[in-house]
Amino acid sequence: MAPCTNGDGDMGKKETVSIVVMGVAGTGKTTLAEELAKHLKWPYAEADDFHPKANIEKMAAGHPLTDEDRWPWLQALRDWISEQSAQGHCTLVTCSALKRVYRDVLRQAKSRVVFVELDLDKDDLRRRMTQRAHFMPISLLDSQLQTLEPLESDEDGFKLLSSPAPDILADTVMDRLSLRVS
Repeated sequence: MAPCTNGDGDMGKKETVSIVVMGVAGTGKTTLAEELAKHLKWPYAEADDFHPKANIEKMAAGHPLTDEDRWPWLQALRDWISEQSAQGHCTLVTCSALKRVYRDVLRQAKSRVVFVELDLDKDDLRRRMTQRAHFMPISLLDSQLQTLEPLESDEDGFKLLSSPAPDILADTVMDRLSLRVS
């Protein structure tokens, strides 16, 4: 298991880290988070599991969520991160986190929250979405792409092209955050 540190190698600090793998549907958030979980052995949360039933039904019907739909969902996810942190656990989370204000909610967690933004071209996103079983229809991809506000330079995190193999992406994330499994 990788040490649960703040990622800068300062083992004296007790700050936990939460890696939020973010991006639009089809970028491979779950695939990367599962690969990281195999190596890091940290608690892992799939943000889709935090949606109330009404949100799932709305998206499945092809309707994009509003900010009002998202606030309770993001707050529940933030609270889960804080609960895990209070127990001394670093965490892995998948969450679209499309807007900065959504990421701001997650940053309120009692942990260092680092965003790994996955990016892929639209044709590859569409191809991936047709090859998986998920409640979100391809028709919502354009809405997600229009909503996406990429990470800004003052946000803790970085962007990766998600076309490399998951193990290579996971190694890149662990290297960038100085997380090595002993």
